[in-house]
Amino acid sequence: MRLSTSTKTILWAVAGLASLASIRAALAQKRKFDFRGKTVVITGGSRGLGLELARLFAREGATLALCARQADELTYAQQELENSGGLVFTQVCDITDKTQAERFIQSVRQEVGPIDVLVNNAGVISVSPFEHVTETDFREAMDTHFWGAFHLINAALPQMLERAKRGESSGRIVNIASVGGKISVPHLLPYSASKFTMVGYSEGLRAALQEYGIYVTTICPGLMRTGSPRNATFKGQHRKEYAAFKIADSIPLFTMNSAQAAREIVEACRYGEAERILGGPAKLASAIQGVAPGLLAEIMGFVNTLLPNPGGIGEQPTTGIASETALSSSFLTKLTNEAAKRNNE
Repeated sequence: MRLSTSTKTILWAVAGLASLASIRAALAQKRKFDFRGKTVVITGGSRGLGLELARLFAREGATLALCARQADELTYAQQELENSGGLVFTQVCDITDKTQAERFIQSVRQEVGPIDVLVNNAGVISVSPFEHVTETDFREAMDTHFWGAFHLINAALPQMLERAKRGESSGRIVNIASVGGKISVPHLLPYSASKFTMVGYSEGLRAALQEYGIYVTTICPGLMRTGSPRNATFKGQHRKEYAAFKIADSIPLFTMNSAQAAREIVEACRYGEAERILGGPAKLASAIQGVAPGLLAEIMGFVNTLLPNPGGIGEQPTTGIASETALSSSFLTKLTNEAAKRNNE
């Protein structure tokens, strides 16, 4: 039986995809990383996603080094992890300060040992209509999401490279970006701008370091139920902004359980993946952006019209905790409230 040209094309395409899948699987196994006995650094590791990641790495047998800005939150996280059998070093550190970031990495080396995995997780969220966004908001977001990660990577990388050149254990760098680093989200302009920068830096860094066996993984989550809205800042009609953000953060299927997100991140790190987008809505939005950016731009413009108008407290920022109302504390936000209790938020 003679096959038509179109049938042959399809068969060749299927064969090609199967070959690519086999090559990918072989590379994944070759790059598989055992965390037992390794030193894992997590910024923003005292609460939220950082704490979820710390729990998983501890179960894998890693020694943890956590930093955050609040000493009491670090103490809480350290006690919880050590009570579960984890080995934990903590240090108060504001990663936006280059000197503090370098001092933290130096302390980890001295107190724990060589760094095998660096997870840049620390983040800030400021929710505001464009009219109330200031230059300070952009600088704070950039200092945390880009410059903070940049300082830590530059401090940790020389030793990773030395070990790699000696043929010793290769390192891992995991940068927690966001789907907001691929699609700019209304009322999160500074956040999105800084996450776009982080994504570009992370992707370029992977290309530069891969030849040394140091794999950089970019993580782009959608909305996760970590409990973080309480500690985000809000402007304008802050109570309405907070209620909208917290309710959206609590919708099942639309948002992702933070423990599941942490499991996916650890697996992506284990196999040295280039990128992992977390959550069905984030994957769908990224796919639409890739093939129809104009359509997604129209959708985002429409979403912006549904969000609170400027006004209220204007450019004055306040926390989510200070913006609670009956609506933001209702059954609609049950999942986020539960996550906040679980994750030290």
